Amino acid sequence: MQKITTFLWFDNNAEEAITFYTSIFKNSQLLNIARATADGPVLTVTFQLEGQEFMALNGGPRFKFTEAISLMVNCETQEEVDELWEKLSAGGEKSRCGWLKDKFGLSWQIIPTVLGNLMRDPDPVKARRVMDALLQMDKIEIQTLQNAYEQS
Repeated sequence: MQKITTFLWFDNNAEEAITFYTSIFKNSQLLNIARATADGPVLTVTFQLEGQEFMALNGGPRFKFTEAISLMVNCETQEEVDELWEKLSAGGEKSRCGWLKDKFGLSWQIIPTVLGNLMRDPDPVKARRVMDALLQMDKIEIQTLQNAYEQS
């Protein structure tokens, strides 16, 4: 069992959200559904996405998700960025620099791993060009970042 688990508060649709998330990520699974009674409403759902364990609660309408917390997904390819961007934003809201909100209001960052490598380049001019290119994007395009990095 991992030491720290992300806990997500939903109004009353935790099971629907987890079904949505586990349908998107290939390495995912539903671990447990806890109900108040055998046939009662869902209280909590425990699940894994890409080996990371989460717990979701049907806690009622008291609290809502904000952009102050997000789930960042590191993507190896443009195809992975494109797929996750479209699937997670369906019914939600696309934003800037790889950020989106899903249809449940949870914020995600769909980030190609190459971005960090380019931004950490010791040449501040190259890193700045990458940052300038990034700031123009909603969904992140790897080739555009690489073109900005390589320009002379």
